[in-house]
Amino acid sequence: MARIDVNHVRHSYLPHPQKDDDFALREVHHAFEDGGAYALLGPSGCGKTTLLNIISGLLHPSHGQLLFNGKDVTNLSTQERNIAQVFQFPVIYDTMTVYDNLAFPLRNRGVPEADVDRRVRETLEMIDLASWAKKKARGLTADQKQKISLGRGLVRSDVNAILFDEPLTVIDPHMKWVLRSQLKQLHRRFGYTMVYVTHDQTEALTFADQVVVMYDGGIVQIGTPAELFERPRHTFVGYFIGSPGMNVVPVAIEGRTATLGSQRIELPGVPKAGIGAVELGIRPEYVRLGRDGMAVSITKVEDVGRHKVVRAKLEGREIAAVIGEDETVPAEPKVRFDPAGINIYADSWRVEMGA
Repeated sequence: MARIDVNHVRHSYLPHPQKDDDFALREVHHAFEDGGAYALLGPSGCGKTTLLNIISGLLHPSHGQLLFNGKDVTNLSTQERNIAQVFQFPVIYDTMTVYDNLAFPLRNRGVPEADVDRRVRETLEMIDLASWAKKKARGLTADQKQKISLGRGLVRSDVNAILFDEPLTVIDPHMKWVLRSQLKQLHRRFGYTMVYVTHDQTEALTFADQVVVMYDGGIVQIGTPAELFERPRHTFVGYFIGSPGMNVVPVAIEGRTATLGSQRIELPGVPKAGIGAVELGIRPEYVRLGRDGMAVSITKVEDVGRHKVVRAKLEGREIAAVIGEDETVPAEPKVRFDPAGINIYADSWRVEMGA
């Protein structure tokens, strides 16, 4: 496995990029630690697949440098980098058996047949396909074919990293959960460096130790699932992570008080900066609905099983609150914001609060 350093990498698909908007991937400077499980998360077009393909060697960056364990690999091919990549649609050899599909990359490298057999059988056990070893791959289901793609990466002992490009898109919902769990178990057991591209926050948050949130060609936050939920560094992270996403409303700040229309909201501290457009962000889970606080008008109540999502308007602004499945909405509803969940943003970026 390898530590991967992405040093000031930028990429444009245009021959002569002139401005930031010409770049599909704006400057990325980050280290993927040896043995880490990372997810690149963001909407379509945010640059996550471009970054993955630069790491793998399928794309050469317009600017910047890529290091594997301190060695410059920017101009090396995917094969020379010893990368295994699992794509959205599984690439397998239908006419070969499951066993031969996994043996193929080893035989190509001249590995002795006894070692091939040992590695293939170990890998078949890992991916739960041992009973299918002698069957032709053409008869397998989509999730089994994707397991073969994964197995071809796991079977090699020289792999520096395993990269996944939306690998569960064609898999049914139940099998997505099963495969995610198996990937997590394999990572914990063997410590492979894994980078996983997805637009699905559930996949990212359940697979990765560190989630890299991308937006508009750049990285806006890197953190654990808990950090992304509790302290979104950018309002986009607040919108994108969570269901429903973070409530974000414009406010005026004076000391440790935020003003929204006629309402005054006490903050947990004094924001250290407040230049530009200032907004207050709070997760629906931290909005307390009851008979005390700021008056709201309810527009909709969504029963989603384990809890309810209450949609309301506060001073003309739409907000959401999460309440228990057995809780009822008061006749004259009011809301309070739990100070523990309040974040302040200036020009969309979170600012710290002092005492």
